[in-house]
Amino acid sequence: MGACVTSVFDRSLELVRFLRKNCPWDAAQTPRSLLPYLLEESHEVADAVAGGDEHNLEAELGDLLLNVAFQVVLAEERGAFSAEDVVSHLEAKMRRRHPHLYGDGPAVPWEELKARERTAADQSILSGLAKGLDPLSKAHRIQERVSTVGFDWADARGAFDKVAEELEEVREALEAEPSPALEEELGDLLFAVVNLTRLTGTHSLQALQRANQKFTRRFATLEILAHERGIELGRASLDELDALWTDVKASETLKGG
Repeated sequence: MGACVTSVFDRSLELVRFLRKNCPWDAAQTPRSLLPYLLEESHEVADAVAGGDEHNLEAELGDLLLNVAFQVVLAEERGAFSAEDVVSHLEAKMRRRHPHLYGDGPAVPWEELKARERTAADQSILSGLAKGLDPLSKAHRIQERVSTVGFDWADARGAFDKVAEELEEVREALEAEPSPALEEELGDLLFAVVNLTRLTGTHSLQALQRANQKFTRRFATLEILAHERGIELGRASLDELDALWTDVKASETLKGG
């Protein structure tokens, strides 16, 4: 690793060490007490990336780096490992997973390399998945893992047909009275949709984030349009709301949105 990069990371570590010595709150923190902040900052970084906000991303990456540096310093204090250990472990792992870049062998797909590591450690294909992953990301990772041993559709068409099959099963569950299987069938449908999304080359979390952003933008415009037309939300009929929604979509089409 270059000296310049090492120096930058060292500055973040020195900042945490300074805070630990001089601030009672920082001095009282533990790896577990900092977990909520680490998760929150990770989400804020993701939001900045999704929103294309470069200025905010710069700030949020700094906050995330602080949390990473904090965990490293706490580990050093308890004698678990050092910053050098963390970086050396990372370098060794990346070299192992990019053999073609270091003259160690031909290029091998990332998931195949990871599968070899799990096999060498006598682990299940699905072992080691982070417990804190959101359900969409976890479904995506599960499907990626099992695909390394050939348990996958040949293409997105097979996954599309599976979605259609699961959708029909949801319809049947909806028509049953009562329907104790409805939640399970909806879960199967969501899992199948994640698989379809993955096989088209997209991550379901990213696709859903974009859908959320689009809906939020359109509904905000709908609220403005309703106010301009004297329509009171909460009292308007569904037909009136649908008409407003159609106008919002048409306006975006004209603007190229």
